[in-house]
Amino acid sequence: MNLPNIKEARKRSEKEVLVKRDEYRVPLEMKKQGVGKYYCIYTYGCQMNVHDSENIKAIMEEMGYSLLEEMDEADVIILNTCAIRENAHNKVHGMLGRIKHLKETKEGVITVFCGCMAQEEGIALELKEKFPWVDIVMGTHNFHKLPFYLENTLKTKKQEMEVFSVEGDVIEGIPVKRDSRYKAWINIMYGCDKFCTYCIVPYTRGRQRSRLPEDILREVNDLVSDGYLEVTLLGQNVNAYGKDLDLGYGMADLLRDVAKTGIERVRFVTSHPWDFTDEMIEVIALYKNIMPYIHLPLQSGSTRILEKMGRKYTRDEYRRLFYKIKEMIPNVAITTDIIVGFPGETEEEFMETLDLVDELKYDLAYTFIYSKREGTPASCFEDDTSEEVKKERLQRLNEKINQYARENNEKYLGKVVKVLVEGESDKPGKLMGYTDTMKLVNIDNKKDVIGKIIDVKITEAKTWSLDGEVVDGE
Repeated sequence: MNLPNIKEARKRSEKEVLVKRDEYRVPLEMKKQGVGKYYCIYTYGCQMNVHDSENIKAIMEEMGYSLLEEMDEADVIILNTCAIRENAHNKVHGMLGRIKHLKETKEGVITVFCGCMAQEEGIALELKEKFPWVDIVMGTHNFHKLPFYLENTLKTKKQEMEVFSVEGDVIEGIPVKRDSRYKAWINIMYGCDKFCTYCIVPYTRGRQRSRLPEDILREVNDLVSDGYLEVTLLGQNVNAYGKDLDLGYGMADLLRDVAKTGIERVRFVTSHPWDFTDEMIEVIALYKNIMPYIHLPLQSGSTRILEKMGRKYTRDEYRRLFYKIKEMIPNVAITTDIIVGFPGETEEEFMETLDLVDELKYDLAYTFIYSKREGTPASCFEDDTSEEVKKERLQRLNEKINQYARENNEKYLGKVVKVLVEGESDKPGKLMGYTDTMKLVNIDNKKDVIGKIIDVKITEAKTWSLDGEVVDGE
């Protein structure tokens, strides 16, 4: 049994990051364990969690298990969790209650709890003491060991808790079962060394460590050969890629080389303004298959609050970067993240955020009330702002975000845009896809266009999406 320790998770050393290529395997006894059995997986959180779940699905299916969308008939239930906000915690706790009820009525169900919540010291202790019926608890560093943990659980019928607070290595060779046949996530790096004062990720994901360029490019080329049209390069701080490799090869170099593979669309998330270089902007502007869409988290429009957050840039430095991107990349769309109610935020400082939103007019923003995460520096900051005031600020911010999102979408009316059609829409009888600028478009159902990049004329603009019609000839 191994429990996480936040003091250990904070450590950063000069230890060499190892690239391990033989860590993943399925024990012989487990290769057919799941034949005739089913698993389901619930994923919470960021795109990296989504991609981790794609790996976990492939691992389960290498043991013979088949995927179910719902847990009622499943033999193995997997929760891949997120630790960023309290809301994610609450959803997972609610799901644990449902699973406990199912286990009381269906014998032999195995529950796996993994992801970032498992890396939190308090959560791991709670699972050990209050949820002993959760069979396997594993963290973000070792989910590739799931076949061994499952084998032990089946033999011993005891809780298997293996969570390591380590800086981490790079594990290659983990299989993947992709959710889409047209677009793919690719991890280019893991962990984070930025230590923003509100963020738990450096503790749950370990130190910043980049994959080798040749491994990433091999994966992209394989996807091109398999007919994929789009890749999204993933990292907690994606544009810091390569800074830990000491190869003189950074994110601009990687973007250039990925673009040269010829894949139709290249995206990347999530950027930190600190590491967004002029060379990156130049490469994005130069290559037409690098999409003109940038997610550039602001977090606050107040320089004082940004300093308390440990963001390492000022309001004016962010503004200069924003306008440089707008000037150099034609037709670029920029989205952002904003936190309201950070400890000590005054009404005047919140107004600085609103004023900056009025100036920059983002295409979209993901907005949140500050969520206290135990173990982070900000969890000890004095916070004398009431929850009611925070909610009222969030509402005021969202009204502006919605206004500018709609105004930006209205600029597309009557235009013909390229859309990668991904599948059926939530709107009955419609298909959905995304423009190069990451605008969601709903079109009339014409199933022979799924998996293609087609011309669509925009006929209606809404706050969150566009409606369009397929241009004749498609």
